[in-house]
Amino acid sequence: MLKITLKGGDIREVAENTTVDSLCREISMGLYKAACAAKVDGKVLDLRFALTKDCSVEILTFDSDEGKKAFWHTASHIMAHAVQRLYPNVKLAIGPATDSGFYYDFDSEEPFAQEDLQKIEDEMKKIVKEALPLELFSLPKDKALDLMKDQPYKVELINELPEGEDITFYRQGEFVDLCAGPHLPDTGRVRAFRLLSITGAYWRGDSSKKMLQRIYGVAFPKAGQLEEHLVRLEEAKKRDHNKLGRELEYFTTVDYIGQGLPILMPKGARVIQILQRFVEDEEQKRGYLLTKTPLMAKSDLYKISGHWDHYREGMFVIGDPEKDSEVLALRPMTCPFQFQVYLSRMRSYKELPIRLSETSTLFRNEDSGEMHGLIRVRQFTISEGHIACRPDQLEEEFRGCVDLAGYMLKAVGLDEDVYYRFSKWDPNNRDKYIGSPEQWEEAQERMRQILNDLKIEYTEADGEAAFYGPKLDIQIRNVHGKEDTLITIQIDFQLAERFGMEYVDADGQKKYPYVIHRTSIGCYERSLALLIEKYAGALPLWMSPEQVRVIPVSEKQAEAVKSAAEKLRAAGLRVEADLRNEKLGYKIREAQMQKVPYMLIIGEREAADGTVSVRSRRDGDIGAMPFDEFIALARREVEEKAK
Repeated sequence: MLKITLKGGDIREVAENTTVDSLCREISMGLYKAACAAKVDGKVLDLRFALTKDCSVEILTFDSDEGKKAFWHTASHIMAHAVQRLYPNVKLAIGPATDSGFYYDFDSEEPFAQEDLQKIEDEMKKIVKEALPLELFSLPKDKALDLMKDQPYKVELINELPEGEDITFYRQGEFVDLCAGPHLPDTGRVRAFRLLSITGAYWRGDSSKKMLQRIYGVAFPKAGQLEEHLVRLEEAKKRDHNKLGRELEYFTTVDYIGQGLPILMPKGARVIQILQRFVEDEEQKRGYLLTKTPLMAKSDLYKISGHWDHYREGMFVIGDPEKDSEVLALRPMTCPFQFQVYLSRMRSYKELPIRLSETSTLFRNEDSGEMHGLIRVRQFTISEGHIACRPDQLEEEFRGCVDLAGYMLKAVGLDEDVYYRFSKWDPNNRDKYIGSPEQWEEAQERMRQILNDLKIEYTEADGEAAFYGPKLDIQIRNVHGKEDTLITIQIDFQLAERFGMEYVDADGQKKYPYVIHRTSIGCYERSLALLIEKYAGALPLWMSPEQVRVIPVSEKQAEAVKSAAEKLRAAGLRVEADLRNEKLGYKIREAQMQKVPYMLIIGEREAADGTVSVRSRRDGDIGAMPFDEFIALARREVEEKAK
């Protein structure tokens, strides 16, 4: 008999080769019906996995991230199965679960139309009703290639797998797919699903490869969960910055300028200016020294830093490295430029820490399929900074970076929406990084200790570190559930030595400092996008590009409106006066649609007695109040950075 430790500490004895789904059935029929996968000794596996040794077992339901992934991965196979039944000539690419559902990429001579989604859904319902078991099997590489000989994308993937290892597949009825799993035991458990959209996607995200058709979908164990999700999707569409930001005239894009190169319109430019000033002023209070460095450099600089070898595909290179004697590249980050400030003279241990900051415009050659509105672009502006410090100062300086990031997030109202990720290197992909395994282990252990000392709750992610060191990523999701990094704080134990950044220590010896790379509010464009989504376009007063709109009841109050607008501007408020020849109701509705926080209505009575009729975006009609009282109210709301 085997001893199985269940989550919570319950220990059971089971016969050898008992499957996890049999164990589930024994524990509870309710749990068995809800089970999606299992975590056996920390590894996520199918419920059909047979237990062969004493181990710990956690049953994963749809309530867990791993359970959702298994559920949605199975739904993607059901969709591909349906497509293959309906369109036998379509070639299959890949179909993973995502953070919010699933997709599958297809190569079809005839493009799918929106009405095809209903046909595919109907066929999926038949496959679900058949409750086909998903059966795992494996083949040696030559037989795997023979099985998939009519599927060129699968053949390409198989050819890249290591020699000598069996390759795994899943079969459900007549459908077979190359896959590592895990999956649900049968198709009958995917009871509620919806195919959402069709988009183009380059094979493997490479714009030089063929454009495929990607069908997105979502699935749930119960119909009620699906309906709730669809309602949330509709709300997300309303908040999507890519739609709302254009409607409110924060930004636009132009095809002949290029993808990932948005034009910030006056409103968007103003909000980013407000945020930049706020960040730069706060950084100055915390001892940062402002720099201004070039937007490009010779390849020589990037060769020293390691970007030329480890990041060149993500850079915009000017000139041909094979032909030109001098090749330039637009900067993808600021660190090697700011290091030159440190290197301008020899440093003493007494000068450390040295904190440098810059509002930096950066350029990264993002894949076309990854770009989205303001969230992922090819040119962006970032609150970038670098701290050179002694080893004994590292934890205190790291704490200061975390505190600054937290202060900024709280000020803009994003502090409750983020979570923390400790991003580590991948020891199985050594070519991606610089430095020895011993150096990486030492740096990561130091960072883990700092995070624990700071009592930060975090997850760990292998392979997400920068090529020169581990980092703390502050993660956030947009309204569609897509995860992105908002702020990073990185410990760099290598670049100082590469650049010869030394300081003379108390013992007279020359030593290399640690370098912390950090942002305080991250990419301004991405932050603006997330703020538009967070507040559905109705930004708090202190951030609003237009804080007050003054509207006359009739043209007779035009001079009073102009005078009021000037006084408001003199008080430091951003104001527009609406003197158009339009009806009052039309002007009020338009101001509301444009999310203006306050409207001041001036009629004959208000003009005579020095009052204004105040209408709030949030509270509606507040009524008349003395003009100076409104100014004090608005200034107080701005100073308090009220949400």
